[in-house]
Amino acid sequence: MARVLVIDDDPSLLRALRLGLKSGGHEVSSANNAEQGLSLTALTAPDVVVLDLGLPDLDGLEVCRRIRQWSEVPIIVLSATDSDERKILALNGGADDYVTKPFSMGELEARIRAVLRNRPNEPDADVPATLRVGELELDLVHHEVRQRDVRVELTAKEFGLLAFLARHVERTCTHQMILSAVWGTGYASEAQYVHAYVHRLRVKLADENGELIETTPGVGYRLHVATETNG
Repeated sequence: MARVLVIDDDPSLLRALRLGLKSGGHEVSSANNAEQGLSLTALTAPDVVVLDLGLPDLDGLEVCRRIRQWSEVPIIVLSATDSDERKILALNGGADDYVTKPFSMGELEARIRAVLRNRPNEPDADVPATLRVGELELDLVHHEVRQRDVRVELTAKEFGLLAFLARHVERTCTHQMILSAVWGTGYASEAQYVHAYVHRLRVKLADENGELIETTPGVGYRLHVATETNG
């Protein structure tokens, strides 16, 4: 059976899911908001996350995208909305499945079994919730950045761009790769977005000369960590 984390702000549904999933032999933990859900995902490493889209503090689609920045845990989205557009956004944002409310416990258990069957044989369970790259420290759960232990205030998109470059440190990331990862599908030709946000990052990180975020002309950018030399 699986360790299931349910993120939903409906107390009645949480109670029903805990009872139903536990009776099926699963180990169940729960969170009633996005912040708690992100923290529990990082701390407890569940086998499956069951995620409601209608959370009080953060849209469920953004929660899904944030989890995908540092974990490949299967995510089953719950939603009262049956629109194709919402489903496409969820699946493109990293969800593995989409279940429309109301649903039966049998259907949810079947979908849990399905995403577990499709899980890679050797999942990357050691992906950290914090990235340290040179003088930068990125908290991927809370979207916080520190440079030489001083917090740097970034917008969500700025953080997403920096986190993507940090996960591929010393590798050139093309404009298309960055746009797809940070802005989503449909932005593959909007390279000016990347240029503008890289400029903003350089200002905030005191990197106006582009020594930290290096430009590969006509291709993209790479995060470069200078090697310290003694003497």
